[in-house]
Amino acid sequence: MSQFKTLSFWSDAEPLECVTRTPEAPNVVTFSFQSPSGALFNHDPGQFVTLELPTPEGPLYRTYTISSSPSRPTALTITVKAQDRSIGTRWMLDKLHKGMRIRAIGPAGKFSIVHHPAEKYLFISAGSGITPMVAMTTWLYDSGREPDIVFINCARRPSEIILRDRMELMASRIVGIDLKWVVEEPDPFRPWTGYRGMFNQIMLGLMAQDYLEREVFCCGPEPFMRAVREALAGLGYDMSRYHQESFTAEPEHAEDVPEDVVPDEQNRAEIAFSLSGISARCNETDTILVAAKAAGLVIPSGCSMGICGTCKVRKTEGQVHMVHNGGITEEDVEEGYILACCSKPLGHVTVEA
Repeated sequence: MSQFKTLSFWSDAEPLECVTRTPEAPNVVTFSFQSPSGALFNHDPGQFVTLELPTPEGPLYRTYTISSSPSRPTALTITVKAQDRSIGTRWMLDKLHKGMRIRAIGPAGKFSIVHHPAEKYLFISAGSGITPMVAMTTWLYDSGREPDIVFINCARRPSEIILRDRMELMASRIVGIDLKWVVEEPDPFRPWTGYRGMFNQIMLGLMAQDYLEREVFCCGPEPFMRAVREALAGLGYDMSRYHQESFTAEPEHAEDVPEDVVPDEQNRAEIAFSLSGISARCNETDTILVAAKAAGLVIPSGCSMGICGTCKVRKTEGQVHMVHNGGITEEDVEEGYILACCSKPLGHVTVEA
């Protein structure tokens, strides 16, 4: 334990070292990481990190929610599910083993109960969207106080409920965690006595009769979250108390540029990448990230929709038109930072890349 005598916290200047991998469900694995220097992890429950995965085709950046809680700071865990066409996640399941070190960027994100404290919570998730809910529930569980959480998760089959054992263990120790599992179909040879079907208003009323009094957090595929939003709104829920984690959000924020200055595909722009000494010409409708890739430069990126913040770079000259989804703070913008994935150059622009 001598490595923890000096209290220090991990930053993304240091890689993560994989220490264990635990199968959770079909095509689902939890990877546990530690800091090679012995630093502790400090993040908000519900935040995410972006991993740089060294695939044979080159570095691949993928964003994953942290499934562990900062109340257990000696390790950081990520629980991933490989879809049929997964590349990065499939590489992790096939190639990432104990002892390997990978680069990570973050933590980042605002999807956390830290920013929305409440007496009563309603967590609604589907599939791998359960991971931030597990992190937030663990954080409340470890606080030593009795929480008031209705925890709803939807999966295709009982065997595909991610982190089910961990959640049921916590729920068995205290009465403040009320678990509600919903499946589309049962597993063969094993009875299912929980809810079955697609999540709807009737289920919500049965699961949490006091849902109007609860702060709601939702995470899952966009069609699922849309159905949850519509169900809540139709029941008169105060949607200002609804929060969701999504990497398919609609643009919400724009940099302060004159209203009559917008990108025009007929106009040419030039981007100077000062750290690389490379200049690239492009259309004003091209993003900084696209222009960088065309010039052979690698700017780390994750969601490519202005949410995760992985592609944040400093702009030192010129003006861009940036439309993002909360992946950058007003303080960062004031200091000259932009998100390369959703910033389009207006004329000549210089960035530190």
